[in-house]
Amino acid sequence: MNHVIHSLSIVSVVCTLSVGIMAVSSATAQETGNRKKAARRPQQTKYLETGGECKLEAVYKSIGERDLKLDLYYPTARRSEKCPVVVFTHGGGWAAGNRYKAAIGSFAIVFDRLIKHGFAVAPVTYRLAKKDSNVAMRDCVIDCKDAIRYLAKNSESLGIDPMRICVMGDSAGGHIAQMLLLASADQLPGDSALSDASYRMVAGVSWYGPCDFEKMDLFNHDDRADFRDRFEVRIMGSDSGAKDKLTRYREVSPVNYLSKDSPPLLMIQGDKDTTIPVKHAYFMKEKADAVNAPVEIMIIKNSGHNWRRVDADIEPMREAIIERTVKFFVDRLSLQH
Repeated sequence: MNHVIHSLSIVSVVCTLSVGIMAVSSATAQETGNRKKAARRPQQTKYLETGGECKLEAVYKSIGERDLKLDLYYPTARRSEKCPVVVFTHGGGWAAGNRYKAAIGSFAIVFDRLIKHGFAVAPVTYRLAKKDSNVAMRDCVIDCKDAIRYLAKNSESLGIDPMRICVMGDSAGGHIAQMLLLASADQLPGDSALSDASYRMVAGVSWYGPCDFEKMDLFNHDDRADFRDRFEVRIMGSDSGAKDKLTRYREVSPVNYLSKDSPPLLMIQGDKDTTIPVKHAYFMKEKADAVNAPVEIMIIKNSGHNWRRVDADIEPMREAIIERTVKFFVDRLSLQH
């Protein structure tokens, strides 16, 4: 089935209910309590509750027997033109997680505000680089690029503007977001049916995402002597692409795609993050400045991975991170008019 047919077959609904949240019935008090607890679990929520139109479970491409999907949430404000889109790439070490993360915690707050500001939001599913899956980091990136190509190719029927595409991700998803932003549309080709799609990236935000895998010292948060590369399997673990290790490492390092013509990037990192050390933000900023690429960094004090508090309250607080993220996209789009 071609991709245009996929897009036309999706049913639009009003996103007012989160699918998968358990209802509370008039059972025993204990059962009611258990169900209330289940309803509060973040993983039970799959979709954003926007009150506006959305297209759920859209197939953007198929790999073998598997359909890869995305959701598309439209702005709740009245729109008279094709709207810009923020594509969300979830974290999880390239081997776990799912796009439904967009509907929980700080992500849900960010996307709710962006939707109210006139953006569409598109959380994306991609293949995961699990052990013996023959999926590598580059395949994760390619899938997400194909999601953007799908949105661009079907932009007329979907009512979105392919020349105003933004991206946001956290951790591994932050890395993917950087790759989507900085690599050109024709780099890392995927589904041939989507290869002619034309689009333009406008801005990207990376929450605690890595920028370079070749410079392994960036991951060594305490500069210990016995530090080992923990990413080789996820970078080299597929038959696709170059077989040479250095070539493959460089291919998935966003820092190598920086240029003076790069779209603006905001990297927000915690200064006590031991998973993706703050070194990445400083290194990316240094390399960006050297080529006059528009990269901004925001460093969160006392923050570990996922904005986890380390030793003291994080500074600035999470609300400031959310505000800066939303403002970055809104400001970049305002410059397009």
